[in-house]
Amino acid sequence: MAIAKPKLRALAALLSLLVGLGVMAMKFWGYRLTGSTAILSDAIESMVNVVAAGFALWAVRAAEAPPDEEHPYGHGKLEFVTAVFEGGLITFAALMIGYEAIVALVSKTTLPILNEGMWVVALASGLNGLLGFFLVRVGRSTASLALVADGKHVLSDCVSSFGMLAGLFVVKATGFVWLDPVIALLLAIFLARTGIPLVRQAADGLIDAADPTLLRKLLASLEKNRQPGLIRVHYARAMRNGRRIHVDGHLVMPEFWPIEKAHDLAEEYERKVIQEISLEGEMEFHVDPCRRAYCQTCDLPDCPVREEAFLHRPPLNLRELLSPVDITDRPKP
Repeated sequence: MAIAKPKLRALAALLSLLVGLGVMAMKFWGYRLTGSTAILSDAIESMVNVVAAGFALWAVRAAEAPPDEEHPYGHGKLEFVTAVFEGGLITFAALMIGYEAIVALVSKTTLPILNEGMWVVALASGLNGLLGFFLVRVGRSTASLALVADGKHVLSDCVSSFGMLAGLFVVKATGFVWLDPVIALLLAIFLARTGIPLVRQAADGLIDAADPTLLRKLLASLEKNRQPGLIRVHYARAMRNGRRIHVDGHLVMPEFWPIEKAHDLAEEYERKVIQEISLEGEMEFHVDPCRRAYCQTCDLPDCPVREEAFLHRPPLNLRELLSPVDITDRPKP
């Protein structure tokens, strides 16, 4: 039996929190066994994972709330807030780890005890990798940016952990003490390169920046589901509200059609397009009359007001889709 998307999102977020707690405990245990600065840095990063997972669990559940009078577009932007928060935590962890690494490098620490504690951290990192792949997969299949961000964060932690362990094996083989804090410093740089872009991506969602991927999917679906009478589409704007989208635009239709017919066909078009792009949300069209300006590109048969013969119907293009101006508003040569 398939699990509903809201429940799947909540279960994934809860699993992230529980596994994160276990992984954090294992890494601190690994640090206690080894005394390695690099492993301490990895454990600190796991603390960030746990805090972020707890925040993601709250946001995923809160974002499920339906639209209401105070939030007519729903609560989905909470997922963007979560992603900003998580990206900020990753960046903060990078600064903390970098500080600890520099202190250890300057103070010339002793060689860590690289024993079974490294295998404890390796096991924890493997669990993190499996969790990260799961979160990204669920997040993409349910259109949850919070889960995708959490999954990418966990995957970056897994990659950095195994890189750190490889470096510690080099320390053990060579006896170069200074490599331990240097590895921690490299881990800090890697985390910063993960956290900062995540903050930027989520901030774009909060300020409704254009989403090129969504617009391309929208354009393809609008073209695929066109039928005679749906002449052209322009001035389309798409807004992401977490996992939901809101699209509005102008749809050119025959000027002689009665309101009821134009309304019903536009509503059917909206429904098909939303289903085609497989996202939750709504689409609303403002209907523009053709004003006999599209005769050469309108394939409506038996049109009683046609002034020019139909020649061809060019496909919709992104420039026209986003343009606020249609043919009838342009000055004639």
